[in-house]
Amino acid sequence: MGDILFLAHRTPYPPDRGDKIRSFNILKFLAARKRVHLVAFADDRRDMAGDSGLTDRTRIVWRGKSRALAAVQALVTRRPISLTAFDDTDVHAAVADILATRQIDTIYVFSSQMAQYVPADTEARVIMDFVDMDSAKFAGYGAAQSGPMGWLMRREGRMLGTYEAQVAARADASLFVSEAEAGLFRSRTDSPRIFAVENGIDTVTFDPAAPFAAIEVAAPTIVFTGQMDYRPNIEAVTWFADAILPQIRLTHPQATFAIVGRAPGEAVRALARRAGITVTGEVADTRGWLAAASVVVAPLKLARGVQNKVLEAMAMARPVVASAPAAEGIDHDGTIAVGNTAVEIAAQIVRLLDDPAAAADLGRAARNRVTARYGWDARLAPLDALLGTHPPESETCRSAA
Repeated sequence: MGDILFLAHRTPYPPDRGDKIRSFNILKFLAARKRVHLVAFADDRRDMAGDSGLTDRTRIVWRGKSRALAAVQALVTRRPISLTAFDDTDVHAAVADILATRQIDTIYVFSSQMAQYVPADTEARVIMDFVDMDSAKFAGYGAAQSGPMGWLMRREGRMLGTYEAQVAARADASLFVSEAEAGLFRSRTDSPRIFAVENGIDTVTFDPAAPFAAIEVAAPTIVFTGQMDYRPNIEAVTWFADAILPQIRLTHPQATFAIVGRAPGEAVRALARRAGITVTGEVADTRGWLAAASVVVAPLKLARGVQNKVLEAMAMARPVVASAPAAEGIDHDGTIAVGNTAVEIAAQIVRLLDDPAAAADLGRAARNRVTARYGWDARLAPLDALLGTHPPESETCRSAA
C-alpha cells in the first residue's frame, strides 16, 4: 500500500479559517489511515515554521507573487489568474521530488489551483477536492461589476470553468463541500465521478460549556466572524452596516455590531468609525465573541458551499440569522433563521432581540442539530470508499459501541 501526497493551496494548520479547517481535518483523517506527505503554500509567515505532526515529509513554500504579476502572466499565457497566482517552480520541484522518492498511490488535491502540479502521466489515484465551484464565484463577481475589473472577473469565470471540467475529467473523484455545489458542477460537466463531502464541526471545542475566555458586552451584540480580507465577507459586513443595522437600531438603539476576524482592510476598519460598530481584527479565540452574541449573523450576498462560521455559531448554541446564500449548503432543518433581503434579515434579528427566550431555544436547537449531523468523522466517512482505506481500530470500536 502506497502513501498519499496532499497538495494544498494554503497550509492546513493551524485550522483558523474556513478552508484551513476543512483541509486540516481531511489531512488528519488521511494521516490516521496512511502515511501522508504534504506540499503547500503559506501566505502567513507564521505558517512557514508550523508542524501538524501528521505528515512524513512536509514542504511549505511562501506564496509571494503579487496579484498584478499573476494577472499579467495570465493574460500573456491565456490562463486563469487562479493558476498563474499559484504557479511556482519550488512547488513543482517539491512535488517531483516526493513522487520520485516515495511510493505514492494517491494524490489528494485540495483546491483547483493545485491541480496543475499533478503530472499528466501519473498512475496514482487522483482525488480532486474543489471544495467550492470557484468559477461560479468569479462569474458572480463579473456579473455584478462593469469596466475592466468586471471583464477580468468574467474572463476568470469562463477560463476557470473550462479548466475545472478538464481536471474533473482526469480525476478519479471530484469532491465538493455541499450537494448544491456538486449538483451545479454536474450540470456543467460530463464527469460522472462527482461527490459531496461536507464540512463538519468540532462540537467539543465549539461548546458553550467548554473553557474559553469570556467577552463582556454591555448591550445587545450582533456578531459576524470571518477572514476580513475575503471579498464576500467584506461585502457582507458592509451591506449589514449600510442596510441592515440602521433598521435594527430603530427599535434597539443600543444594539451593536461586532466584526470579528483577521486582516480587516481599510474599507472594513472604516466601519468602526460609525456608531455601534466594533472591528476587532484578529482574535486568539472567536468563541468568547460568539458566546457573548445576542445574535450571530452571516449576511453573505455571495456564498459557496458550507459556511464554517455558521456551523461554529450553531455549535456554540447561538441564534443565527443568515442570508439565503449563506444558509444554502447547510442542512439546518429550521434551526437557523434565514432572510433574503435586508428587510427580512433585519426583521429576523429584531424578532430574536425582542424575545430572548425564543433566541435561546433556537440556539439550543442549532447546537443539537450540528451535534447530530455534522461530526467530522461522519462527514468524512465517504472518503474511505473513494480511497480504499479503512478507519483505524479506535474509530471502528467507537462505531461498534
